[in-house]
Amino acid sequence: MMTRRTTLSLGIAAAAVWAAARFTPKSQAQGGPFELTLSEAEWRKRLTPQQYEILRDHGTEYAFSSPLDKEKRAGTFACAGCDLPLFSSETKFESGTGWPSFWKPLDNAVGTREDRSYGMRRTEAHCRRCGGHLGHVFEDGPPPTGLRYCMNGLALTFHPAAG
Repeated sequence: MMTRRTTLSLGIAAAAVWAAARFTPKSQAQGGPFELTLSEAEWRKRLTPQQYEILRDHGTEYAFSSPLDKEKRAGTFACAGCDLPLFSSETKFESGTGWPSFWKPLDNAVGTREDRSYGMRRTEAHCRRCGGHLGHVFEDGPPPTGLRYCMNGLALTFHPAAG
């Protein structure tokens, strides 16, 4: 016989299981056959605490906080975790969102997967080589792709063109 206490207990147990699955740190949840795999300690040694939070735990920096949002020089934006070239400055545009935005990544540089965190359905962008979280892809960008790769500046490094 289902009593109110049993129903409440089952509800609490279901909520606990859902929360544990939903809020597992992403660095533990993201797998993938990436070329570069390091232990948590090795990533923490390689990255600043803020970079680790973004690249390994899928964090987000504050809007308008990255100098790379205003970077206008010719060059290449690479992964801050493994230095894989990701975006050309030729595809960067001013989105007004406060994060560096690009309409296209370099070939074979960025992977994507569905992100259902925070009750939303989005497309997450990650480094193809190390799996580091870069940001998200939205379908409100300029031609020719109509895409906006909205990236965390701390997930990137900038290499100016030789010149």
